[in-house]
Amino acid sequence: MSGPQGADDRATEAATRERARRRARVAEVFGDVLPESTTDDRDPDVRRDDAAADAWLRAQVPPHHGGP
Repeated sequence: MSGPQGADDRATEAATRERARRRARVAEVFGDVLPESTTDDRDPDVRRDDAAADAWLRAQVPPHHGGP
């Protein structure tokens, strides 16, 4: 292709490649920002074990912050 249409196609392709490159860079820097499942995907009748979650969180406190 030559002429204005060919130039437009090349510009569109270049813009598409640039957007893909930027998305890949954001994903590389920030990782997966969306959870694998959301609350509407989960069974609402399943109860969480809050005591176990609290125990895990307390175990993660570094020693210089008064950990266990």
